[in-house]
Amino acid sequence: MEKNDVIKVALAGNPNSGKSTIFNALTGGHAHVGNWPGVTVEKKDGEFNYSNHTFAITDLPGTYSLTSYSIDERIARDFIVREDQDIIVTVTDSTNLERNLYLTISILELGANVILDLNMADIIEQNKIRIDVDKMKEVLEIPVVLTSGLKMTGLSELKKRIVEFRNNQKRSFKIDYGRDIEESIKRIELELENIKSPYPKRFLSIKILEGDVEIIEELKKMGYSNAVDTAFREISKLEKKFGFDIETEIVEKRYGLIESIIHKCVNKAATIEERLTTSDKIDKILTNKWLGIPIFAFMLWITFQLTFTIGGFFADYIDLFFGWFAGLSSGWLETTGAPQWLLSFISDGLIGGVGSVVIFLPNIMILFLLLSFLEDVGYMARAAFVMDRIMHAIGLPGKSFIPMILGFGCNVPAIMSARTISSERDRLLTILINPFVSCSARLPVYLLFTGIFFKRNEGLVVFSLYSLGILVAVLSARLFKSTIPKLKGPVSPLVMELPPYRLPSLKGVLIHMWERSSQFLKKAGTIILAGVVIVWLLANFPLSAGYASEASLIGHIGKFLAPLFKPAGFAFWQASVALFFGIIAKEIVVGTFGTLFGGAGNLSTALPHYFTQLSALSFMVMSLLYIPCIASIGVIYRETNSWKWTTFSVAYSIFIGWLSAVVIYQIGLIIF
Repeated sequence: MEKNDVIKVALAGNPNSGKSTIFNALTGGHAHVGNWPGVTVEKKDGEFNYSNHTFAITDLPGTYSLTSYSIDERIARDFIVREDQDIIVTVTDSTNLERNLYLTISILELGANVILDLNMADIIEQNKIRIDVDKMKEVLEIPVVLTSGLKMTGLSELKKRIVEFRNNQKRSFKIDYGRDIEESIKRIELELENIKSPYPKRFLSIKILEGDVEIIEELKKMGYSNAVDTAFREISKLEKKFGFDIETEIVEKRYGLIESIIHKCVNKAATIEERLTTSDKIDKILTNKWLGIPIFAFMLWITFQLTFTIGGFFADYIDLFFGWFAGLSSGWLETTGAPQWLLSFISDGLIGGVGSVVIFLPNIMILFLLLSFLEDVGYMARAAFVMDRIMHAIGLPGKSFIPMILGFGCNVPAIMSARTISSERDRLLTILINPFVSCSARLPVYLLFTGIFFKRNEGLVVFSLYSLGILVAVLSARLFKSTIPKLKGPVSPLVMELPPYRLPSLKGVLIHMWERSSQFLKKAGTIILAGVVIVWLLANFPLSAGYASEASLIGHIGKFLAPLFKPAGFAFWQASVALFFGIIAKEIVVGTFGTLFGGAGNLSTALPHYFTQLSALSFMVMSLLYIPCIASIGVIYRETNSWKWTTFSVAYSIFIGWLSAVVIYQIGLIIF
């Protein structure tokens, strides 16, 4: 092979096997690494150079098998089968080989060129587990490498093996399913004699016997209905003989082989105390029937308290900087004889608008730092497990709560993560309720208003808003399940792996935090900047009107919308246009106020003239519940492929936001 020829490598593995950690370690990339299943919902590509070779590496979504029950599993299987890869590295959690080797065995049945990566070598060493790598190579007849993505060990060996075995001939890996099933496989193979498919005939035959709907439909479209009919007759005959479904028998044969491999290659003298791992002991408390939910609530509360306490200290200094910078810029422009409109554009538009949002960057970084730690340590998976009990009790799918937790960061990837849900009904339901979960873009709105109107209870108020978002999402799901025919049906149980607790590396947590925080800065320099410039222009025209007056274009827009919000307690036009432009991006709500009132430094004195504590609370509730942003609307359409459901989601969220704000304000007036 000549210098810099490209070696194409695919990384496949179970969710939470450390696959994305290996990807990042090899490429220096920044794939999201979280200690819970379902982090990678699309394939990610990266490159690195080693020994005069360029490696093009693809991180596939986590999947337990090659039966595509969900979109992410379909992406993984189609890529493995249809893309021209030199080699597939199956990344396995070596602490749980019984489950992880199932995917490796399935890929070997495809006849793929495979390297087995036994990841998390540091943990098996701690647990005094010894894997005979040479024996495993001999049994599986493929290269086997021990690695630790977290400790960065074994990676050089993995790279060497990829280079060495990249041109290995694909071979047939055959599991003996027993005389009866093997005879059925041969009969189906005869019906597929001349088929042109990327799948081997034996693999297709087995998949039909397993009842793989996608394979069955594909074969029918290709004109092989006879093969399918033959398979159904064989299934009927075999199930009468065995007394149970044939898929179970096939799966058990695979696990029987895996058991045999583990028996030959793995050695661990485990006592009863060792079997009860540290994670098990911690889970006795954190997932306790009575303590689990209060602990989750406390974790969220302490997260928001630290977000305010630590982030607020730095935010004050950034606020002072922007105030100083606005004054300095205005003074310098005046000395140069710059026109008044340019002075206003720089101080009110750019610095006042964007600066009023950017001052909350420290708070957002602290929030993401804490959420990243909770994810990477393994707690957030437990939170989903704990909440499943409540959701299942009221007839809702527990699987929906995982994307809801991801929504704390951003609703867009959270909505996309619904792809991991196999049920189309539950996936649609999850997409529809996810916008109610409070994302980080709403945080500047909360920080602004709680800092002015709720100084002594900032953390508690924000915790209440996040809790309200989850409550509205859950109640909406219940309403949809009971009233919308397409969403009615049995509740899917939450079946997910609870990963062991792991102390994440400081570097990993900081990278994760910066990836999310940098998106906020990018948005400030693009979407938010564009939004506040539009607000400034509308506030300046017509030229005969005073800046940001009722006679300006933005004033007319605000006056048109303002009556709608009179029952919610904020019937002034500035609040209306802030919410209107907040549809572009929620941070623009704050940017609009900053532009209209002359910068962040003026907001603490200007807003109390318009809001009371009660109307400030109702305004935050409205900001929480109405549609998050243009990007979320776009991703809802992309994931549902339906303008009907997208329009419904937008209209419903706006109505619920308005209704909730009105109810809170009106009840507040009665009580107070």
